[in-house]
Amino acid sequence: MMPGPLTAAAVAMGTRSQYAGTLIAVGHGIIEFPLMILIVLGMDKLLKSTKTKIIIGLAGGAFLLVMAIQMFTTLGVANEPQTEAVSSSPVLVGIILSAGNPYFLLWWATVGLRLASDASRLGILAFVLFAIVHWLCDFIWLGVLSWASFKGTGLLGPSGQLILLVICSLALLAFGVFFIYTAGSTLINLILTKNH
Repeated sequence: MMPGPLTAAAVAMGTRSQYAGTLIAVGHGIIEFPLMILIVLGMDKLLKSTKTKIIIGLAGGAFLLVMAIQMFTTLGVANEPQTEAVSSSPVLVGIILSAGNPYFLLWWATVGLRLASDASRLGILAFVLFAIVHWLCDFIWLGVLSWASFKGTGLLGPSGQLILLVICSLALLAFGVFFIYTAGSTLINLILTKNH
């Protein structure tokens, strides 16, 4: 429920479809369920590695920038803000934004690992229940966001919808710049450390 790229995407895509958030959550789950299993089996070490963080940060940041730019370049076209980013597959957006978010992956390699490990120690049923309940929170939250965005579009009117999409575009742009800046800084520090 922490505001991030998935939140911004659910609100932006929700202006076109009230089910966008639930479909984004399905894409998120396609990444999250296998990730939960893999980190319990030891993949957390790979996710914590500096090189992995750099690659994921640069790739995820680039995708967010592209998505934000697509939204910006087509805002207000025909008085109906519909962009490739807003009308593209919400499931695919959920997959890419989850896999390309270094902080989502780092959370699973640290806090999430502890929660998943505790659940798995109680047995396979407890782990499955933990995984389903955790994902259902995302499913409900993103679904509520896109439903509210869709219903709010009628209340806001075209100019209000345009403002909402500008805010979502700016949020995606900010996250993209932040991901790339953080990954780039880490890469530069890594190169400088190796050269000394």
